[in-house]
Order: sequence, then C-alpha cells, then structure tokens
Amino acid sequence: MKLKVYADRMSQPSRAVLIFCKVNGIDFEEVRIDLSKRQHLSPEFRDVNPMGQVPAIVDGRFKLFESHAILIYLSCAFPGIADHWYPADLSRRAKINSALDWHHSNLRRGAAAYVLNTTLAPALGLPLNPVAAAEGEKLLSSSLLKIESIWLKGNGPFLVGGFQPSIADLSLVCEIMQLEVTGDQDRDRILAPYKKVQKWMESTRKATQPYFDEVHQVLMKAKTRFQMQRSAGANTLADSRGKLTSKM
Repeated sequence: MKLKVYADRMSQPSRAVLIFCKVNGIDFEEVRIDLSKRQHLSPEFRDVNPMGQVPAIVDGRFKLFESHAILIYLSCAFPGIADHWYPADLSRRAKINSALDWHHSNLRRGAAAYVLNTTLAPALGLPLNPVAAAEGEKLLSSSLLKIESIWLKGNGPFLVGGFQPSIADLSLVCEIMQLEVTGDQDRDRILAPYKKVQKWMESTRKATQPYFDEVHQVLMKAKTRFQMQRSAGANTLADSRGKLTSKM
C-alpha cells in the first residue's frame, strides 16, 4: 500500500517531509489538510493524528505523527535512502538528533511565534500580538546566532559539520523559510547579520532542487498575497490621513 503523507504546504514541517520524499524518490500520496479551513480538526484526520497537527503519515497499518519522527522513520524504513540524511554511524546520528531536539524548543518557537503574530494570525482567525511577536523575534535572533556559532561550526557547509545535508538541515531551513511571508524587508532585516546562515540555507536549497522550490511555491504565492494586503492597507491609511488633513 502506498505511503500517505498528510500535509499542508504552508506548514514548515510538512514541507520538510514532502521535500524529503520527493528528493529520495519515495512513492507516496500527498493528502492535503488545509489548516486555514480547520481540516486538521476533523474526525477523519484525528483518526490519523489525534493531536490534530500536520504532518502525519500512514504506511500500511502504521500511523505516525511529529515531523522529526517521520523523517527518521522514512530514512530508516525505505530502501535506497542516502546515508547522509540520517547516518548509520551512531555518533553522527546522535549529533543530528541533538540539532533536531534543539530546533523544537528554540528556533521553531521563535520563528513560529514571530511569523504568526506579525502576519499569519488573521488568516487563522486570531488577532495579531505585537508583544508575542517581539518575544518571538528575540528568541529567533538568538537561535540564528547559535546556528551560526555552534551548529554550523565544522568543516562542511551543513549542520554539525556535514558535507551533505541531513534531515536536520532540511527541517531547520524549512522553518526559517517561513519568514518569506513577512515580506522581503522584514526577512532581510532579520537574516542580514547571519551570512553563514544564509549561505547554508542556499546550500540546502541547491542540494534538494528542483523539489525545494516546487514545494515552496505555495509559500511564495502566500508571500505575494500578504504583500498586496499590506500595500492596500498602507494606501487606505494614507488616503484617510490625506482626507483628515484636508479638513483641518
């Protein structure tokens, strides 16, 4: 029975799993779960993942959720997966696990909080929260500094000194890519101090082409949509101020 991947391409970890499957030639069916339509809360999807989160997979009778667990499972369960994604060498594997564990409590918390509270919240029926956004940006910047000074401290261009990408590289880069929806100015302001991070992101992108760009097309379309909304809002505000000034 073909592997099923339940995903929303607006979800960072969903994109990581989809790219991994495509790069490695895994035969799978993508089942779209639209978070904006709250499909992740449906009884049908909760039967796959009772946590109501994407991504999730069904492989025969086996069900699994949590993106890092999924990436590890796919690396080990499917034949022909290159060793660099999740090495057989236990010391290399342990280092990749440490980066994945660190990601969830640091980079993901900061990036997700910042993007949600500056951009995505209204699309999910939530209010923007400037205080939470500022706290998220602080943790995000601290995490980017740690990636640059600790996780990318090695001979190779990838995390933990790798010369080829691992599942950790893919997971973390997909997380940072979410900054695209905040707009070029915001993204560039946040990433500008971290040249090594930018180079690593581009190396990971190139190593997973053409699938990296293909899977991120939805994100880039959302970026354009949010940019248009911001421009329309700015024009409306300018018109209102102009009318107010003319009456004074």
